[in-house]
Amino acid sequence: MDRKDIWIDFGLSGLTKWYGSIFEFTPLEMAVEAAAWGEGAYAPTLREDAVRLLESPLPTSVIDILWCAAVRSKFDPDVRWMDGRDWLRQIVEVCEERIRRDVPRFDALPPAPVGCPELRDAVLAEVRTIASELERTTADDPYYAVPEVVPSLERVVTEVDPDLGFRLFLRVLKAYLVPISESQHRRYRELGERFGYNEFVVDDGTLQVMPRGN
Repeated sequence: MDRKDIWIDFGLSGLTKWYGSIFEFTPLEMAVEAAAWGEGAYAPTLREDAVRLLESPLPTSVIDILWCAAVRSKFDPDVRWMDGRDWLRQIVEVCEERIRRDVPRFDALPPAPVGCPELRDAVLAEVRTIASELERTTADDPYYAVPEVVPSLERVVTEVDPDLGFRLFLRVLKAYLVPISESQHRRYRELGERFGYNEFVVDDGTLQVMPRGN
């Protein structure tokens, strides 16, 4: 399936959205459900994101920070339910098992190289435009505080994949209800089109678009 036909947020960013809407499953059961969505249509993009992060040079703490921010959960380095890289390995295993139901000879190749530095720069510009407000909102939340979200997002964009970085950025904005302007909203939609998303990946009704100075 072309990912433009996936009308919900996909990949790892999409999995984090499931955590805000389904509560009766364990984390691993939720990953299994996500990988099975759309008769397995979700599994390849989820696997690709997980492999990119797993094999990236990012410290595991950055992975943990971004996961917590995307699911709106307090980050406490001394109280973690799971090591971030161990979690990614489990996600990869779940996805490959689901893919092999349809493609028994599936060859678990690494993801395609990331290209288009223009898109990387465009995503970085959007993160930095709202950096102060985003960092303050996530770090100072009285119940779900997560530190260093902005530099962690920047590292994903520059060192891993601007596509994944942009989707995680959107997910954090939505999770913490960070207000954005109409012009920012328009630019996010344009970036989504350039990445080849279905329009509902960006515009799922949870971005907090405010009619303020643009």
